[in-house]
Amino acid sequence: MSLFSTGLSGLSAAQVALQTTGTNISNVYTPGYNRQITQLGETSPSGGGVQVNDIERQFNQYIASQLNEATSRSSALQAYDTQVSQLDNLLADGEAGLAPLMQNFFSSLEDLAGAPSDPAARQGVIGSADTLTAQFRAFDSYLDDMQSGINGQIRDEVTQINNTADQLAKLNRQIALTQAKTGDVPNNLLNKRDHLVAELSERLDVKLSIQDGSTYNLTLGNGQPLVAGNRSYSLEAVASSSDPSRTVVAYNDPGGSKIELAESAFEGGTLGGLMTFRSETLDKTQNQIGQMALSLAAGFNEQHRAGQDLSGKAGGDFFAIGDPTVYSNENNGSDAFFTAEFSDVSAVTTSDYQIKREGGAFVVSRVGSNEPLDPQPPVVPDASGNDTLSFGGMTLTLDETLGTVGEGDTFLIQPTRALAGELENIVDDTSKIAASAHVKVTPTLQTGSTLEAGDITLEEGFSLPASAIAMTVSNADNAAGTFTLSHDAPADSEVLVNGEVPADPANLQLSVGDTLSIDGVSMTFNGEPVDGDTLTLASDPASGDNRNALALQNLQNGDLVGGAASLSEAYASLVSDVGNRTNVVQANLSAQSVLTEQLTAVQQSESGVNLDEEAANLIRFQQFYQANAKVIQTGSTLLDTILGIR
Repeated sequence: MSLFSTGLSGLSAAQVALQTTGTNISNVYTPGYNRQITQLGETSPSGGGVQVNDIERQFNQYIASQLNEATSRSSALQAYDTQVSQLDNLLADGEAGLAPLMQNFFSSLEDLAGAPSDPAARQGVIGSADTLTAQFRAFDSYLDDMQSGINGQIRDEVTQINNTADQLAKLNRQIALTQAKTGDVPNNLLNKRDHLVAELSERLDVKLSIQDGSTYNLTLGNGQPLVAGNRSYSLEAVASSSDPSRTVVAYNDPGGSKIELAESAFEGGTLGGLMTFRSETLDKTQNQIGQMALSLAAGFNEQHRAGQDLSGKAGGDFFAIGDPTVYSNENNGSDAFFTAEFSDVSAVTTSDYQIKREGGAFVVSRVGSNEPLDPQPPVVPDASGNDTLSFGGMTLTLDETLGTVGEGDTFLIQPTRALAGELENIVDDTSKIAASAHVKVTPTLQTGSTLEAGDITLEEGFSLPASAIAMTVSNADNAAGTFTLSHDAPADSEVLVNGEVPADPANLQLSVGDTLSIDGVSMTFNGEPVDGDTLTLASDPASGDNRNALALQNLQNGDLVGGAASLSEAYASLVSDVGNRTNVVQANLSAQSVLTEQLTAVQQSESGVNLDEEAANLIRFQQFYQANAKVIQTGSTLLDTILGIR
């Protein structure tokens, strides 16, 4: 090869190297750009010149995959943290939270107990009850807004995912066509495709496989294809078939069918973070708030019904509350449905349940665990012949007038999800507050007697005749601590001793310490009786009686919630649970962010543009160009010399 040809090949190679360096510099801030290097080689085995073998893109697929996975996890945690922090701030607010309002409500009952006939004290109870129930409804509304917001974000994410998947499929086609036509590697298209994969990883977790060394195929976590060659398969945000208020993701498969995907199928990316927060924290919080509202309403109503208002009537319900929510799956083969009501509030939990028809039987399981209840609740016909199921403090009645439940039909039961939004104070007349205990026992004792009938409690549905019930002591034996008590209660009265029916309900054989109950009014005997002692059980409409007001106030410390915790304890547990979850998510996010940053640094060290290095390359390749120009100049001089000799 001549000196001219050698120099010209060097000039051409230097120009390409300078152009590559210039491209790197101009794209230093271009998202997804990967640094390029000019690969040079000899023109022939014998040497004598240089050629450009390739413009090599500095891209490490392994590092990129690791970074995409880390980014997906970071995005999920970031989305979770954004949502759970809002919830944590709401619940822990010392002024706007439920804790101070519950304290104010029970403080108003304390004021009522101190002055049971005072209209101002009674109005204070109604006002604090209105405020408390309004805050329960406000909390439920806020949580509903969060549910709606997540539904909207899921729809937005699905739209972006579909757009990105469609672009990736088109890029697969463009890259394949370009390589087939020119034989060159289209680095700019490869950069764009890898950048789209990185963007997609921020929205959901996908698995990447490379076909024939160049075509990208992407699959969801459950293995279903999202991008296959030059074809993409779309996702769709739809209302859940089991709960129409909930937006979930459906997959449009190659056969044209729409498959509703489980929320657990999405773990990474913003989409996974939103769904995980909803199922792990938001649903649970809304259920717990609803359980507290139910416990407050049921416990308070029960005690209020055991009291007497200012007009001498038994107290009625103080709070209104709803029933469990039941959804029939829209894919069921019939319009049969269940109705539900609470049977034992203390047994109600924060779990949601699914009833499924399997093998001709109903199988009840908890949502989330999918583990059937053990034991399964039996099917019991009611008075109308309808099948009923009782579990979790509820009784569900099947209505098959519109069709018969078919095999595989499912029903979703949410015992407490919507209850906080339905809690309402229904007493607006101060005279209707049942602050009195309604009854009293008046003793007329013989000399030396110390007999007492105390600890008077009233059960729901108690009743007393208009006239007083007289009870007379005989056969008193204080050494043995026994006596006989005769009474003139109506023959149809329900009489119990220590919760059991006595042998002779009209002439009771009692011991000191026994508890007697007549038509739902219970009392416990103490002291030493004497024959001839009389006790009069009668209605007591006295406006100054505060015994039921005290009982209502004492509910503050009673185990109303699930039979195991007071309202304050349950709320504190809820706040603590959400706070702990927030701390865990933030700690995980911090650790994951560090890992993502480290992987980003590794990726940039290999694929990113370093301006200092590129500036040095400019000088180096400029000198390379000048040196090759000198070679051509030298060749020209030699040729002129030879021609001059001739």
